[in-house]
Amino acid sequence: MTLAPTAASPARLGGGAGWAKRLKALTHDTHERLDTTVAGASSFASRDGYVRFARMQFLFHRDIDALYADADLQTLFPGLGERRQLPLLQQDLADLTAAVPQLDTAPAFVPGAAIDLPTALGWLYVAEGSRMGATLLRKDAARLGLSDDFGARHLAPAPEGPAAYWRIFTAALDGIALDTAAEDRVIAGAEAAFARVQAYADDTLR
Repeated sequence: MTLAPTAASPARLGGGAGWAKRLKALTHDTHERLDTTVAGASSFASRDGYVRFARMQFLFHRDIDALYADADLQTLFPGLGERRQLPLLQQDLADLTAAVPQLDTAPAFVPGAAIDLPTALGWLYVAEGSRMGATLLRKDAARLGLSDDFGARHLAPAPEGPAAYWRIFTAALDGIALDTAAEDRVIAGAEAAFARVQAYADDTLR
């Protein structure tokens, strides 16, 4: 595993804040641009708009589905395997008789291939962080007649609740000691994940 205990880089990751809060600050601009794109698409104004949103989500979770089966990540984040969203998105699209997007390219993380753990942490931070926003989106989906059992399964909260789950996830993330090179790869991974979702949003939501 390419994670090692060392002193954090003061310039980028110093201060008393944990990893999750520091990553949030470091990726703020990229995240803000994505939020603006999604909000401007009025994805929850109609079922057609929602289908476009679900397809965007499907494409991103196709990229990261292999992370949820990775043994090292499952050790760092107990219960991670139960957090897979791709099967739920497949079922959500099927509920709405919408086709699953087809891509000729390989996902960002190929099942069975070696995974760089720091890079994966950055991508996973983006994926799991989006679950907090799903709380509000779930209410919007309900106005379209969708629910945890029909069409909006992937927006259902964790059994312990979204806030409690995020505290558990970020506590585990904050407990991982990283050397300087690994820190750089975590940050690059998070930026790459946001950029990937942005590209899917630009292509799918408009």
